Amino acid sequence: MKTKVLEIGIISKNDYIKRTIAIAKGEYKPKKNEPKVWFESMKSISQILSNENQQLLKLIAQHKPNSLTELETISHRKKANLSRTLKTLEKYNIVELPKSKNGAISPKVMATDFKVQFGLHYSHTADTQIAAY
Repeated sequence: MKTKVLEIGIISKNDYIKRTIAIAKGEYKPKKNEPKVWFESMKSISQILSNENQQLLKLIAQHKPNSLTELETISHRKKANLSRTLKTLEKYNIVELPKSKNGAISPKVMATDFKVQFGLHYSHTADTQIAAY
């Protein structure tokens, strides 16, 4: 299994809004090494990357199911539950949900490992950089 690292950042909602507005106005350009996916807290990350969801990602990466029905069989989870979970994981660029020609969704793992960046400097840096413009 090939390793694909997703960089995740933790930043307050207020700082995230300020950052997004500064980017939209062209006042701040994100650095290449900055996270592309942001969460408000470790708690929110732990809900998305729960042990159950990590197991699901491993199953998808190992078995490469061609449909949600196939994934339902190998994961022993109901299709409705899988669909909700996968849509949430897709929102954070952890999985991709392409449809085949016959309309079946075959989930693909886009991130196998996660690097979390956070600290007081993120809020301070965002405020300093945004205020400087």
